[in-house]
Amino acid sequence: MELGFDTVGNATLILHDKVPLLATDPWITGSAYFGSWGLAHEIRAEQLDAVRRCKYLWISHGHPDHLSGDSLAALRDKIILVPDHRGARMSDDLKAQGFNVQVMPDRTWFELTPRVRVLCVPDYNQDAILLADVNGHLVINLNDAGPRGWGGFLKKVVRQYRRSILLSLVGGGADMMNFFDEDGRRLPNPPKTPLGRTLSNRAAYWGATATIPFSAMHRFQRTDSAWAEQHTSQVEDYAEEFDHSRCELFPAYVRYDCITDEVTALNPRRSPQQLHEPKEFGDDWSEQLEPQEQAQLRAYFQRFERLRRNVDFLRFIVGGAETLVELRSRELRRGLTFEAPRSSLMTSVKYEIFDDLLIGNFMKVTLHGEWGPDRLYPDFSPWVAKYGDNGRAHTMKELREYHRSYRERAPGDYLRHRFETGFLMPLQQATASALRSRLGTSSLLFRTAKSAYWNIRYRLF
Repeated sequence: MELGFDTVGNATLILHDKVPLLATDPWITGSAYFGSWGLAHEIRAEQLDAVRRCKYLWISHGHPDHLSGDSLAALRDKIILVPDHRGARMSDDLKAQGFNVQVMPDRTWFELTPRVRVLCVPDYNQDAILLADVNGHLVINLNDAGPRGWGGFLKKVVRQYRRSILLSLVGGGADMMNFFDEDGRRLPNPPKTPLGRTLSNRAAYWGATATIPFSAMHRFQRTDSAWAEQHTSQVEDYAEEFDHSRCELFPAYVRYDCITDEVTALNPRRSPQQLHEPKEFGDDWSEQLEPQEQAQLRAYFQRFERLRRNVDFLRFIVGGAETLVELRSRELRRGLTFEAPRSSLMTSVKYEIFDDLLIGNFMKVTLHGEWGPDRLYPDFSPWVAKYGDNGRAHTMKELREYHRSYRERAPGDYLRHRFETGFLMPLQQATASALRSRLGTSSLLFRTAKSAYWNIRYRLF
């Protein structure tokens, strides 16, 4: 390709200027989340070769469908660009493994060639976005990130471009879903808006002229997580209720020529639908924890000081045996029971990657007490997986310093976002829930009210 980009794999964007330049989040081989995830589609030999020929890689965050150890093992000669995150976990870990790592300054253009440049914006959720200017075309790689303090900045950048293409996670099966009530009944997933409608609304919100489904291109391949395959998104789902009057919808796997604006569908084959036993990934559900492992488990969770405000206990069932982690010395009412295999559980503790265990969706989580519609948010996952494991902020003092570091980077954007999340979004969610239950997600009145809300929010924020 002379000048443009390809999208392949799960969240891999390949930028070209006569030669391949940069590949994002290269998961090109192996599995993710303790073997639970595999790629939904094969990557063709041409694109595999392009990734291997790139000088640069960019890694958005530490989840294994973005930072793939198996894939990076074959790409050791690359310069790896990473976001400038508080805690520096990703850069430190990669450097310790001998990789050539370069931290990208926040909101600063980095020139790859005279015709291609990239800009990275990290946020306090340990996510990051990448903007790529390719011959005056703006490629907006949001991957898994939501607007946490960078929304205003992104809109200003988008308005400078005639042509802008959004790549964003919209779809199911990319977070923890394996929840149960105390009677052992699996809790249903919240109702979802059709993917096409969501994707076109999101593209219009950011001002993009076109959009590409991205970062939800996986399949569940363990026998104990295969139940979740019904919740994954298929490439054909993104056309459902897509509003073509607002922007264009490109295929999930595409080649875009930034000289001619020609769009070519790549149409890779589906990956084989083979299931694997947990033992292939080292998990035996009958194995119990050793006493020292129980101690390690308690020490790991008891260091997250913020958990103690809202969670009384954590209970682990491993090989049929119970380990209790008491977080507050009071009556144990609000808590979580995790039923998991020993190997994956202790690996997640040893390497501080508990979120990987959640997203694998073979571990069962029982909710005790009231947890609300978002379940592990905001009282568990952010403090453990985001600020703790990745941000290295465990104590209340460390947490205050952590958030201050992001606030000081862009004070106006940060405070505006906190107002949104602390006031506007709870109000919107409560109103939407009430309207949804009375009118249904497909009713004209509900859709009109939702569209009006987002239009007002776009103008104000």
